[in-house]
Amino acid sequence: MWYSAVNFGYANMRLNEALIDQLGRLPQLASQYLHREKIELAAMIAQHAEATWGEYGRVHFNVGGAQAVEDALKLVRNAKGGKGLMFAFEGGYHGRTLGASAITSSYRYRRRYGHFDRALFVPFPYHFRGPRGMSKEEHGAHCIREFERLFESEYNGIWDAKAKEAECAAFFVEPIQGTGGYVIPPKNFFRDLKAVLDRYGILLVVDEIQMGVYRTGKLWSIEHFGVTPDVLVFGKAITNGLNPLSGIWARDELINPTVFPPGSTHSTFASNPLGTTVALETLRMLEESDIGAQVTEKGAYFLEGLKDLQCRHKIVGDVDGLGLALRMEICREDGFTPDKERVDRMVDEALAGELEVHGRRHGLVLDIGGYHKNVVTLAPSLLISKEEIDLALELLDCLLLKVTR
Repeated sequence: MWYSAVNFGYANMRLNEALIDQLGRLPQLASQYLHREKIELAAMIAQHAEATWGEYGRVHFNVGGAQAVEDALKLVRNAKGGKGLMFAFEGGYHGRTLGASAITSSYRYRRRYGHFDRALFVPFPYHFRGPRGMSKEEHGAHCIREFERLFESEYNGIWDAKAKEAECAAFFVEPIQGTGGYVIPPKNFFRDLKAVLDRYGILLVVDEIQMGVYRTGKLWSIEHFGVTPDVLVFGKAITNGLNPLSGIWARDELINPTVFPPGSTHSTFASNPLGTTVALETLRMLEESDIGAQVTEKGAYFLEGLKDLQCRHKIVGDVDGLGLALRMEICREDGFTPDKERVDRMVDEALAGELEVHGRRHGLVLDIGGYHKNVVTLAPSLLISKEEIDLALELLDCLLLKVTR
């Protein structure tokens, strides 16, 4: 579903019709004006946050995900006296505008444009490629200890013990890494990280652009990990990819008009009626169904199938998943060494349309991510059927056989 932008399928008539109806009533309106859908959508998002975390907050809208990340950067810098240095994770991706690329770990997005306030990148708990002999939970705890070590002394470079002030204003995180290869942390990780951040006065900014809107079985993926964000960034699937809309939710003390006045962020098309209408219809549709349970059940079924493939194919080094965010890491025959060359072959073979299952030829479009570009990331429609999952698994089995002959 293209980076999880179309969670509810390309032919979702309910959402398509909501867009078409709005097109005939009020297609666009400059963002400084109010319209009903804008108010109702902001209220639904804020009320969900209050019910989930017990925090009163507010919502600002924008157009694309990277623009919403820029708004979050503004919000944080405003709250922290203009500090521009942030923490972010190795393997993280937050967009390609100047500010968003500064907190994205890939240098290639910054190389031609110089630097201003670049993030300090710290390791994500990538258990499969972590130290041997640790459980997933132990590896998460190890990563927390290594991060907390940065505050032991002023000579670690980010903490002034006399002023009791950190140089970094916030930590920008993806609860589950997207472009990094759908890496899923242990359940204890973000709770422990938030405790460290709170101790040193650093804000937690959660990027839900790719993993939000029930990709993992909950509206926001951070809900799986038992922590309350200070700022949350959303986009993509909230409009099912039909019209760009993004935004931020933040705790009231960070975003209320006395500290973050109107005009602090702006785009002509932010909170546009087409986007807010489809987003509102998306959330209403989800309220009417038990989508979380369905995604959890389908994801568990898909993951079991991937584990079966792992058992039968030596080149499948790791599989993991949360809801319908799933990963299959392709390695050499040792089951560990990354094998990008084989993945490139897999992509070509899949696109050739010569995968035969039950007497019929099929093709596959694979999305590839990961630190070594050797991970098949799976983000199907949340409405996928078990029969379609079975077909996907058979096609993947056929493809793996083709590239190991």
